[in-house]
Amino acid sequence: MDDIIAPLTDLGRDLSPADPARQGENAAHRRAMPLQRLIGNGMEWADAHALHALSEAGFEWVESAEALADAALLRAQKAEKAGHEQSARRWYLGASASLRFGQTALPVDDDRKRAVYSRMVDAFGRAMALSTPPGEKLHIPFRGGQLCGWLLLPAAGRATGVVIVIGGFDGWREEYFSGAEHLLERGLAVFLGEVPGQGETRLEHRLYITADVEQAMSAVVGALLADPRLGGKVGIWGNSFGGCLAPRLACFDRRVVACCANGGTPRPIEVVERFPRFVTKLEAMTGADADTACGVVRALDITDFLPKMRAPLLQLHSVPDRVFSLETARILYQGAGSQDKRLVVWEDGDHCIYNHTLEKHCLVADWFADRMM
Repeated sequence: MDDIIAPLTDLGRDLSPADPARQGENAAHRRAMPLQRLIGNGMEWADAHALHALSEAGFEWVESAEALADAALLRAQKAEKAGHEQSARRWYLGASASLRFGQTALPVDDDRKRAVYSRMVDAFGRAMALSTPPGEKLHIPFRGGQLCGWLLLPAAGRATGVVIVIGGFDGWREEYFSGAEHLLERGLAVFLGEVPGQGETRLEHRLYITADVEQAMSAVVGALLADPRLGGKVGIWGNSFGGCLAPRLACFDRRVVACCANGGTPRPIEVVERFPRFVTKLEAMTGADADTACGVVRALDITDFLPKMRAPLLQLHSVPDRVFSLETARILYQGAGSQDKRLVVWEDGDHCIYNHTLEKHCLVADWFADRMM
């Protein structure tokens, strides 16, 4: 008798009834989280396509993502029980990815968002526990709260340097694990980190971004330099809004020896000027009203500080990027005081070059290795 595996879209039978009224909301989620972003940042091909298909059919995005995660968690638990730890690790990562992109659709820091996010962290943590060497959860004290992140070591257990990887408005640390694996393969350690206003640091410890966010990032740099396993060198790789914050740190903290800005800009307020709806993301990151939030993000403009940058700079951008324009992004490259700097532009790229994931990850990992090994 055949062992039949049903399509993941059959999960819709156990979801709340589809509602055509959700089409507009679901279409917005698909634009914000296109297939290339989902797959390029860790979601399985089948899960990503199923999530889009379920949303197109009118099922709620978050509930659909949780159902996909539940299916992966069941497989992870069965594999772990059978002693297949490598398979269990991969299924836990898949579950984490589904939960991660599920919670991204929840704009308000309410109980539901915290619950889905907590499940995501748990699934990712289970995958890290099965890694070799195991990933380590770090909590770095800062202004009465905790800056949270995952420290990942290469196979040798020691590294010649460590790269801090940070995300943006709603794509946070675990989303960039796929890129981190490329750095680990080259013998570098990785700290999948957060700034105030992101992820666990915000949802659990109530730390919000401020105009001096580089102070928080410098606290992370100090903690990593104190770890003798990490080689005494720190680089930073920022993605999207993180691609604005990474060069900010490089301008203010000379301990940073290499900086990559992927899809960033020196002037992050431009996204709200072009798309006013983005202000809700800024409100969440700052924990403040719209006017205050916009004031904080305006103050993060680093145009005038760019000549202070000395660390090597790799900047990645695309011609059609609709979040941060190439025209404004070029100011970062042109103004940086770095002697070693490179701007790579994809004519057909999307925001953060999700549609050229392998090329991007290899380029970035090789670039850091050349400067930190």
